[in-house]
Parts: sequence; structure tokens; C-alpha cells
Amino acid sequence: LGPQEYDKSRTFSKSTSTISPEYRAKVAESSIKPASSQEVTAAGFFNDSAGFSAMLNSKGLFAYNQSTNANFTVTMRSNDGTGSGWVTRDFNDVDKFDAVEASNVAIDKALMSREAKAIEPGKYTVILEPAASIGLLQRMFGSFNARTADEGRSFMSKEGGGTKLGEKIIDERINVYSDPLHPDVPTATWDGSGQPLKKTQWIENGVVKNLAYGRYWAEKNGIDPVPFPPNGIMEGGDASLEDLIKDTKKGILVTRLWYIRGVDPQTLLYTGLTRDGTFYIENGKIKHPVKNFRFNESPIIMLNNLETLGQQVRINGNLIPYMKVRDFTFTSLSDAV
Repeated sequence: LGPQEYDKSRTFSKSTSTISPEYRAKVAESSIKPASSQEVTAAGFFNDSAGFSAMLNSKGLFAYNQSTNANFTVTMRSNDGTGSGWVTRDFNDVDKFDAVEASNVAIDKALMSREAKAIEPGKYTVILEPAASIGLLQRMFGSFNARTADEGRSFMSKEGGGTKLGEKIIDERINVYSDPLHPDVPTATWDGSGQPLKKTQWIENGVVKNLAYGRYWAEKNGIDPVPFPPNGIMEGGDASLEDLIKDTKKGILVTRLWYIRGVDPQTLLYTGLTRDGTFYIENGKIKHPVKNFRFNESPIIMLNNLETLGQQVRINGNLIPYMKVRDFTFTSLSDAV
């Protein structure tokens, strides 16, 4: 590429770039002290970074971006070994981070999840916290690849040839876009090949609006490149987590999914496990913790079984809403805490 014009990014925060050792110690203290006072053990990380990326070539391209990041993750385990809670937070601007609030969420989950009861696997209405759905949704975002779709190798490939561009694939309430200038999840305004990044709609009212074309595949097909999404922003609703729980007659609240592995790339079917706080809901209230499950589910099926979209939360550099989904498939129990 030759010279390009880039928007000025929003990824740098002076507050994050000047974090001190004393600040880091205070974050750790905000987890360890309240945990130990409630017979809970805290183990986690607080990582912060400040730096820049730059790219230039002999054709005159020059790209430069300063960025900062703060990432916090803590696991809380009850000292009797029966309860586990977890939380993660990530921000470009550390002034948006509240270590006390985050730590208390994980402590509460650890205490609430003690002595979990086993219930039968099956299809359940679930409330998925963003940390539960992000692992499935990110894999769906990764399927917006024009080349693998054109070559018949992905979910976006249409049976018999062609792609699903322009087709409705999920609930019409689902809208997904990327935007490097979004104030809550900013990214660099250029990608690894130096292409400018702009706001791009990927799903609109459940319809696939764009597929990502790298420069090689775009040139081969005689079209302009479409850069891959630097972040994923799913529009949400007004409902809080508490609202979703109150509106659920019977269901399961899932804090987190992990150990996610692919089963079938053509249907985006995945398997994995719940972890760090899984709870049974009855008549609008959390009744008791339940033992963890193995699940088999596709984000496409999940988003076609959508009941309610809740408020958005930043998770791993993306904005994802709380969601209530019917007929989520749990296939077996897991005895792990």
C-alpha cells in the first residue's frame, strides 16, 4: 500500500500509562482483603500496558498508533472447596475500572455457588452473562471470512456454492458491527496490512451485510478489500441482569463458558463447560447453585432462540449484551467446581 489517511484513534489513556506499583498493589489488596475476611481465597492478575505500533514502507505508507490497556481477572474459591466465582474487566482507560466492585462480584459468586446440586442435563432457558457468550460469539465473528466462505469451508458457505451474504441467519433483533472509534471499545484505526479501519456493519436485523476480504482475495475477485473486524459490538437492550432473572420462571444463569472446542465448522457447533457460578432460577429468583454442565451449542442456533437482549458489557475488547435464550443444550454433568 501507498500513503493512507487514518482517523485519529482513541486507544491511549494517560491515566493508564502512568499506573504506579502502589496502584497495582491496591488492586490486589481490593481482592485479597475482602476475600480473606469471608473465608475465600483470591487468585488473579492485573496487567497494564502502554506502547505504540508503527508501520512504514518504501511506497510512503506510514501508520502509527499509541495505546494503553488494563486487564484484571480474579478467581475466588471458597475455603471449603465447594464454591468458585470469577470476574474479568478490561479497559483502555483505567479510570473506568473499579477493583472493589469487580472483586465483590467474584466473591459473591463463590459464596453463592457452594454445595451445588446436580440437576438433569437437557435443554434449558439460560441467561448468559457476556463472559459466557463471548467465546461462542467471537467464533461466529471469525466466520465472516469471504475466502473460506467462497471456498466452501465455513458456516458462511451456501450449500451448492456461493455465500450467505444478504441472507437472514439469526433473529432479526440481532445487529452486529465493528467500530474502531467506539468510545467504550476503541481500537487502532488501521489493520496489520495498513488498511484504514472504519465502522462496518456485519449483521443487520439478522441479515449478513458484509464478509471480510483480504487484499489478495479482493483483488482476485475484482472488488475492494473489506478489512476484518477489529472488535465486535452487538447491540443490546435496556434489561439488567436482575431484570432478566426476575422475568424468568425456570432457567439457568451461566457466569462463564470455557474449554470451548469446535465440533462442526459447517454449523458452528461447539462444545465446552460451564464454570465459576452456575445457578438454577425459579419464579424470578436464584434458587440454588447447580453443578457444572458440558454443553453442545452453536451461536447460530443460540441467536435464533433469543428471548431477551439485555444491557451491553465490555468483555475482551468487545461489547456484548446479557442474553436470555431458550433451549440451550446441556449434554452431561461435570463434577468440577
